[in-house]
Amino acid sequence: MISLTVALIVVVSYLLGTIPSGLLISKSQGLDIRQLGSRNIGATNVWRTMGKKWGFLAFFCDAFKGWVAVRIGMHLAAQYGATIVLPHGHTMVKFLPSDYAGIAAALGCIVGHNFPIWLGFKGGKGVATSLGVIVGMMPAVSLAIFTVWAVVLWISRYVSLASLVAALSTPIIVLLLMFFGPAEGWAAVRGWGNFYFGVAAALMLIKRHTPNIKRLLNGTELRFGEPKPSAEPGAAPRLASARQNATPCR
Repeated sequence: MISLTVALIVVVSYLLGTIPSGLLISKSQGLDIRQLGSRNIGATNVWRTMGKKWGFLAFFCDAFKGWVAVRIGMHLAAQYGATIVLPHGHTMVKFLPSDYAGIAAALGCIVGHNFPIWLGFKGGKGVATSLGVIVGMMPAVSLAIFTVWAVVLWISRYVSLASLVAALSTPIIVLLLMFFGPAEGWAAVRGWGNFYFGVAAALMLIKRHTPNIKRLLNGTELRFGEPKPSAEPGAAPRLASARQNATPCR
């Protein structure tokens, strides 16, 4: 049945989403990202506390698992269909449309990243993973929202503001491409399901950034490249010592 295919896609995608790239990267260097900086396992905190090399790697891994989840979801939809009995002894196999399979996989992966069962449902904020799933579903949309994100970051130096503006622009970009974009090819966007996904993904990202929104309004949000100030005396020297003495996990 189609419903079982959807359930399989969601479960597989959720489990892929729960892979904590930032945490695994920090553990490979003898650190625990959950004890550093903002204590978030996302790429921004990895960048801020461990350096741009590891931050780029965390961002790539989180985006890549989103892309993989969507591609696997579409593959599963093409493999498992429901047999429908027609009149006069005929049958027809009905498959879940690839667009809907991609949406189910995308939502499952984002939820898995944000709320991983292995970490007590305390995950990242879903920026890189959201970009990754959109690359797998709507490449042209992903290019546009990444451009929006990069421009806002370059102007404001706020990663959170760039992520929020990019999220808000997603359903708008989807609509523009639906009505004014090409009908075929890699840039084509078809079906209202993609618009509803854009709205849902944007709302999830905005919800995960609620503390950042409050800090932006209060003027206390850190700009990109600024170190997180230590609230606890002696915390900074301990972090520096931990990073200096860290040895990769074997």
